[in-house]
Amino acid sequence: MRAFILWIGICLTLAACEAKNTEVPALTGPVNSGAGLAASDAVRAANQSVADYLDMDDRRDFEAAQRGFMATLPEGIIKDADGAVAYDYGGYDFMIKDAPDTANPSLWRQGQLNRLHGLFKVVDGIYQVRGFDLSNVTFIEGETGWIVVDPLITRETAAAALELVNKELGKRPVSAVIYTHSHIDHYGGVRGLISEDDVASGVEVIAPIGFTRETVSENVLAGNAMSRRASYMFGSLLPKSPEGQIGVGLGQAISSGLPGMIAPTIIIDRTGQTEVIDGVEMDFILTLGAEAPAEFMFYMPKWKAFCQAEIINRTLHNMYTPRGAKVRDGRLWSQYIDQAIYMYGDKTDVSFGSHHWPTWGSDAIIAFWEGQRDLYRYIHDQTLRLANQGYTMHEIPQALNLPDGIAKSFYNRGYYGTVSHNAKAQYQLYFGYFDGNPANLDPLGPVEAGKKFIDYMGGADNVMAKARQDYDRGEYRFAATALNHLVYAQPGNQDAANLLADIYTQMGYLAESGSWRNFYLSGASELRNGILNLPTPNTSSVDMVRALPLDLFFDLMAVRLNGPKAAKKDRKLNFVISDTNEKALLIISNGTLHHRMGHSDDDAPTFNITSEGLVALNAKQKTSGELMKEGSVKIDGNPLAVKGFFDLIEEPPFWFEIVRP
Repeated sequence: MRAFILWIGICLTLAACEAKNTEVPALTGPVNSGAGLAASDAVRAANQSVADYLDMDDRRDFEAAQRGFMATLPEGIIKDADGAVAYDYGGYDFMIKDAPDTANPSLWRQGQLNRLHGLFKVVDGIYQVRGFDLSNVTFIEGETGWIVVDPLITRETAAAALELVNKELGKRPVSAVIYTHSHIDHYGGVRGLISEDDVASGVEVIAPIGFTRETVSENVLAGNAMSRRASYMFGSLLPKSPEGQIGVGLGQAISSGLPGMIAPTIIIDRTGQTEVIDGVEMDFILTLGAEAPAEFMFYMPKWKAFCQAEIINRTLHNMYTPRGAKVRDGRLWSQYIDQAIYMYGDKTDVSFGSHHWPTWGSDAIIAFWEGQRDLYRYIHDQTLRLANQGYTMHEIPQALNLPDGIAKSFYNRGYYGTVSHNAKAQYQLYFGYFDGNPANLDPLGPVEAGKKFIDYMGGADNVMAKARQDYDRGEYRFAATALNHLVYAQPGNQDAANLLADIYTQMGYLAESGSWRNFYLSGASELRNGILNLPTPNTSSVDMVRALPLDLFFDLMAVRLNGPKAAKKDRKLNFVISDTNEKALLIISNGTLHHRMGHSDDDAPTFNITSEGLVALNAKQKTSGELMKEGSVKIDGNPLAVKGFFDLIEEPPFWFEIVRP
């Protein structure tokens, strides 16, 4: 059973989120991440052109982001129960200075705004704690207690936010919790606020239809690779410094405490649904399938206040996220924003969201909403216009330029998503990855292509010489492509790896997107240092494991099956949850794994496990041997046949190479 234990206990990746709880352990030794490499003349000139294009003297966002500030916790860090740092909200104090040469000034400005932390009054009766995690948590004054909206990623950060609120506003119970959507930075900290006993005593938990399944389903099947890529996207391997991680645009960083989930008690299943939560009337707009698979926004007439969730943000969001996920529909996204405009725009005095700072005043709110609406619609429609003219996925980002009326607004800048990735996402949404060019039907893999490229170029020395010339001229993009071929052709060529790392570092210094900056600098670090010997991050929690539907669990088993190894080992297994009588017949046939829920086979062995035993095994709380001793696991039939079945399920490595073959 050892292979089964390792796989089931370590490899379940259950955090279905835009901001996954994948913070890796802190680095313990010196890492050459590019710190000390000066910005080139080309980088300085390009960054200056961004500063010249935008109105960097406009301080209205700084006034809004600081408006209503009440207090913050003095420590600067939030610790977990073991004393480890769960979130360092004081770690960006270095950003109080003007932008250095090593950072895009627009992204630096966004980081300066996002680093502001503490308790803020939105209006009397509505308060936010910002800067204690990637996302915001909002506290709304109900008749009997706090209605809490989006309780951050982990219990530690949520508890710290509640502590600050109670300290400054007077202690009140939590009367309800609202999850605006199914990403973990909007529900994971719920256990820092309430427990199941509180829910049994009448505390309501409100969520959009499909929430529970979507919390664990979006990334489960591909979760291992998504989590590894997320370590690049959020800069988890980088130091916080002017040459390193300076935020991710949507917020500064993700916390590394303990996530959880408590099931909803009230489901919002239609636009126009009205609920009275602890005496507060809320009117809901469903926004399914845009920023998240399950999401809503809502309006509160009492304050003329609108919660925009994560549909409206002070950045261009991702229609394709670099960590990897299904693409999102910009047309649908823009339509939801337009719906908010005509339903509530002229009724709204304040609009607040799951990230960033609020907007006050109907005219400013409508202008903001319209700008965001036009942003997503423009990228969607112009991508299709160009595609219908014959432009491909790789050509459209070069041809698609946002008009100044959209691009000059700071809230439409690509701090998180980018026009390039989002245009490709809209192309993929309609046409898939293939651009129609026969040369791209069946290209060589990167190693074979790299070797041929180097041969065509006359050898590695020629590539290095040309790449150095491009580096000196500040022409980085093709130099990166050429050196990437060389690194794949000659993985041991450290001179090539170092030059490519320098190029990635300069491209990181240029990037306006926090995600892109983190990808470039993380790639540079691993090219210089290799993959460090770090523990594998644990991305699951007991709550998430418990919420995993059994059929999805079997789908996860299926994508972990070693097909070639299993191709000639057809077999069957009855899988039974003994205390709930859930059962399924698992069938391995021709290297594929199928499940038939509710079925069994009298001739197949049976693996019996209690529901809590399955949770304990998945969460690595107990081994199968311990569970067998206590009676939570029982095998009927040949135990070797059961072992042979699970031996075909693989544990994928987490620290796989990204920048080398």
